[in-house]
Amino acid sequence: MVFAAPNQALARAEEVLGSDPSLLHASVAHQVIGIWQRDWGDLKIALRHLRRARDLAARAESADREADVLAALGVALVHAGRTRQGLDALERGVAIGSGHTRARVLFRRAYACWVLGHHREALEDVRRAVPVLRQADDVIWTARALTLRATVHLALGSVERAEADFAAAEEMWDTTGQDHDKADVVESRGLAAFRSGDVPVALRLLDEAEERYAKLGTPSFMLYIRRCEVLMAAGLAPEALGEADAAIGLLDRNGGQSTRKAELLLVAARAARLADDPHTAIARAALAVRLFAAQRRTWWETHARLVLIEARAAAGRGSGRLVADAADVADRLASFGAPAAPEASLLAGRIALGLGWTADAERHLAVAARSRRSGPPLARMTGWAAQALRARAAGSGRGVLEACRRGLDVLDDHRMTLGASELRARATAQGAELAALAQRASLDSGSPRRLLVWSERWRATALSAPPTRPPSDPELLSDMTAFREIAARAEEARMEGRPVPALEREQRRLEREIRSRTLHIRGDAPGEGRRFEPERLLERLGDDIRLVELAVLDGRVQVLLCGQGRVRRYEAGLLADAETEAEYVQAGLRRLAHPGAEARLPLVEAAGRRLEELLLGPAAAQLGSGPVVVVPPGRLHRVPWALLPSLRERVLSVSPSASGWLRARETEPPTGGRHVLVRGPGLATGGAEVPELACRYAGSTVLENDDARVPRVLAELDGAALAHIAAHGTFRADGPLFSSLRMADGPLIVHDFERLDRSPYRIILSCCDTARFASVGADELLGLVTALLPLGTAGVVACTAPVNDAAVVPLMLALHKGLETGLSLAEALRDARAALPGDTVHQATGWAFSAFGAA
Repeated sequence: MVFAAPNQALARAEEVLGSDPSLLHASVAHQVIGIWQRDWGDLKIALRHLRRARDLAARAESADREADVLAALGVALVHAGRTRQGLDALERGVAIGSGHTRARVLFRRAYACWVLGHHREALEDVRRAVPVLRQADDVIWTARALTLRATVHLALGSVERAEADFAAAEEMWDTTGQDHDKADVVESRGLAAFRSGDVPVALRLLDEAEERYAKLGTPSFMLYIRRCEVLMAAGLAPEALGEADAAIGLLDRNGGQSTRKAELLLVAARAARLADDPHTAIARAALAVRLFAAQRRTWWETHARLVLIEARAAAGRGSGRLVADAADVADRLASFGAPAAPEASLLAGRIALGLGWTADAERHLAVAARSRRSGPPLARMTGWAAQALRARAAGSGRGVLEACRRGLDVLDDHRMTLGASELRARATAQGAELAALAQRASLDSGSPRRLLVWSERWRATALSAPPTRPPSDPELLSDMTAFREIAARAEEARMEGRPVPALEREQRRLEREIRSRTLHIRGDAPGEGRRFEPERLLERLGDDIRLVELAVLDGRVQVLLCGQGRVRRYEAGLLADAETEAEYVQAGLRRLAHPGAEARLPLVEAAGRRLEELLLGPAAAQLGSGPVVVVPPGRLHRVPWALLPSLRERVLSVSPSASGWLRARETEPPTGGRHVLVRGPGLATGGAEVPELACRYAGSTVLENDDARVPRVLAELDGAALAHIAAHGTFRADGPLFSSLRMADGPLIVHDFERLDRSPYRIILSCCDTARFASVGADELLGLVTALLPLGTAGVVACTAPVNDAAVVPLMLALHKGLETGLSLAEALRDARAALPGDTVHQATGWAFSAFGAA
């Protein structure tokens, strides 16, 4: 009963102990309490009850009862880090038990072996136990044994065998009332989905298991560990670190299993390393190594040592000793049959290369490269990364590019199984090293065109295909409606000066629910589709348009100037200096948005000149007189490009990638030419441009006051030719897909836009901070504008900085005047800036807006 209705079983056991039970009944009751405390409570209390249960069984002279308790006690001792005592207890249980009971003890010993990383011994004990359990028609324990065997197969990388055992176990569980065991197999299937590379399914199954555990009131620390592993694979390392640390805190408060604490520390160390926090990774990994060693868990200790070496290498502590340690870990992992062995060989080779030890590096990299042909996607990525490093060490630029191409193709296929745009964007971080190697090889080859191809290969890839539309999930829709209601109430309370902690807590809970459900969405796109072709780009640019793509290699900006049938390369300044200057410019524009800051104008203009030198360098003098398209890296998308002297009076547009500009250029406008004008609440000017625009665009749909509610706004935006939205914008750095526009019933968020069949062909966002993005993954952007571009929008006008609301109105009216005459967004915005009054506030307002795309 303890794994069917755990809390009821605990209460019943306590009742039994209060009713003067027999020795056998008291032994069972103490064992139940011990199991409950072992798995969900305090391990010290668990050991006390299990020892009492053992003593009572011995006094009752029941060998099978004593063997069963010894098995539960042995597992508890292993979890407490008393490995030798635990294995001794299990060994005695096997010796004194008989028949059916002995098979159950063998299952528990197999479980302990799995915890300790003794996988072959675990499989042997399960092999001996299963026939006896089947013969006894013991459905529950047979299903447990199959679930355990599947989990061991996963640890050894045998995904197909694991899935077969999980399927057989699940059929058995469906005939029982063992709710905790059922949740456990759902959790384990999530792990299997992850091992086979299906992250959305893994997240969905783990969340389903979490819901089941929550209903039972039984937290699962293994679930935390597995969820952290999946989050890391999805590029969400900071979240995985936070979740692991929170679980460690909960475990410490409960006095829980030291084995689980060591495993959580290992996961936290991995997450910290992936989150570029090597010092935290070193601290967590070192503690995990000590705990695993004390627990005699060699398999786990070796994995923790791998992470410790990786973190030390990332912290710049490369040495000959570290190469030897990595090689030793690789050998040990290979002897265990662990799938992580190629990672260790790659690490040894990478450190050896850094020391100039080419012969040693070649030996280790050759071993790692064997994994490139088979296995899950990330293992093959490891193999191709090793092959690329081998080629670079051998001086083969062609070999580097081929290995990088093959490795990134593997990751492309993996990314496109992810339906959520956030997961697709963050997953690119795993290909950053390959992309950088290819760019360096391209630069060394002296071919600007080749460098352009490889700069495009891994830039804004999440925008290359629309995210999979969320299914008509009633719970997701309900959560999004509730989120808008709570967010609107919280905003109202803040404006009135009332406390909002309860509302904010509920808003955060709903955000977690919405995000969790969207991460479950599986991708349905088969791949990236059409590859980037420089020839096609140059044909589209013609002789007049120049496209400026900024690539960053070794911290320096490389300017790729495309146009007139050729690609030229120029070297500009350091990226770090440009980022510092851009922050200074943003601060200056914020000041200039308010009257009385005129004295700041020369300083901001001087910063614009410095930015041009850092970002364009000699290319600034080669732009010609026609339109310019700027393709910056993700970290520079907040630059107000119109402030740069050589771009100030030009037709200027910005694009996340050259491929994205091409797609926008080739996007056909919808038939019908519907115009939608939206005016949200609480604007300082009241959205004063909207009534005048309504007069200009006869027959346009105007949504304001109570009509400007999210469902109605989305319905009208879908498939529109032009949308103008005057509404307060909020950028969420902590959750860019919750960046929003304020409507009458609450925030219109990025997740809402992703439900559109087709977003408006052109969209104008006349409010602050609508062109702010979070830079994630390798070179990806998440935000309002980037959500629209893959959904059918060919052009957006949005704002990169806070602006003066009153000054926005004449800018917007002048912009639409240009659109009415047939100009593009970029052309109309250039003319609108020129038409503004010459004072500082209006100048700064014009600079703050950018045209994105090509419409």
